[in-house]
Amino acid sequence: MTNDRTLHRAPSGAVLFGGAALAAALFGALLLAAPAHAAENPGKQAEQQLKFGVEMARRELWSEALFRFRQAAKLDPGNAGIFNNLAVAYEATGQFSEALDAYRQGLKISPSDQALKNNYARFLEFYQAYEVADEDDGSAAEGDEDASGDGGDEMASTDGAEEGLL
Repeated sequence: MTNDRTLHRAPSGAVLFGGAALAAALFGALLLAAPAHAAENPGKQAEQQLKFGVEMARRELWSEALFRFRQAAKLDPGNAGIFNNLAVAYEATGQFSEALDAYRQGLKISPSDQALKNNYARFLEFYQAYEVADEDDGSAAEGDEDASGDGGDEMASTDGAEEGLL
């Protein structure tokens, strides 16, 4: 079931850049719509950051989504769903060791969260293959571009990564 802050992870995708003005305008509108008492309630602030982060992820504005999920995690460090979303955003931005840490933190908080466990399992499958490929690339002969011969400038694909958000 998907609500306004729940998505599920997809295995791959493309990173899009830009949209900072749109992100700022949307966040400004969110702040104007928020009740004055929200500033006094960290849980409400975390929920607002989480919702805005999900919206930014849906628009594939991953840097903004990552920032919002980090803010939400500071405000509500006991929310496993925030750490799931943080991990997905780290994946989308190619920060795989940080994604691993975020998934593990979420699982410490809620070890029985099935959606989180599913995302973590998919990520581990990818990450283990990524580490092996990374080690193989490092063993290429000096002077070679890399083992694949494409210059080694691959970027993690993030098409559909927003589907992993909770």
